[in-house]
Amino acid sequence: MTEHRVTARDGTGLHVVEDGAGPPIVFANSLGGTLRLWDAVLPYLTPGLRIIRYDKRGHGQSDVPEGPYSMGQLVSDAEAVCDALAVRDALFVGLSVGGMIAQGLAVKRPEIIRAMVLSNTAAKIGNPKLWQDRIDLVSRNGMAAASDAIMQRWFSKDFYGTPAMAPWQAMVAQTPLSGYTGTCAAIAGTDFYTPTSGLRIPVLGIAGSEDKSTPPDLVRETVDLVPGSQMVVMRRVGHFPCVEQPEVYARHLNDFIDRTGHLRG
Repeated sequence: MTEHRVTARDGTGLHVVEDGAGPPIVFANSLGGTLRLWDAVLPYLTPGLRIIRYDKRGHGQSDVPEGPYSMGQLVSDAEAVCDALAVRDALFVGLSVGGMIAQGLAVKRPEIIRAMVLSNTAAKIGNPKLWQDRIDLVSRNGMAAASDAIMQRWFSKDFYGTPAMAPWQAMVAQTPLSGYTGTCAAIAGTDFYTPTSGLRIPVLGIAGSEDKSTPPDLVRETVDLVPGSQMVVMRRVGHFPCVEQPEVYARHLNDFIDRTGHLRG
């Protein structure tokens, strides 16, 4: 494992971790999520990949500038990571806001992304009032107090409340407030329906049958914007299928890698 510190266009420092060598696969995380989100998936991935993960601004070990953030900044951060590591023709896997970042980057820099996995995400998530209410709630009560309500939206009834949920609740509770609310503002201002409908690259959509944040029909609506796209719904999981069923999740990624010929270049 190699750790990098990448400087974004506005000077924000971004924490990046790189594993392996070969065709690149880049992972982008959720709101309130760090690059640890993918830990359980990595052992099941097909060997021979160059795996790149990073913490968004305001999350994990990346810098925490004051918000609000814009989606343009989040896309520019992903662009900076890929440029710093000379990533081209990558498979980009984005979950939740990470999937919005993927869409924006694919439109802005098509040479970086050759195929895309849109996991538990959409071209537009919620509405400005929903996100302002979320910002107001966590600003008033703090991240720790809000973490249980977030867990209820994220996880299936089978996973919620189990010991396995504890590290993810701690992850949310430890998210810097300005990082969380700043990213909420970026999501609130984003509608990618028109630009995403212009993409012509292989796309796999992944949804969780019990996802209360981005239900399967919402994911499908976005995935269907791209001709030839594919969609899978994972059963008995919520917003983080990569956490609840990492082996199954990796199998869908590996099948997509095989179908797109990503390891063959």
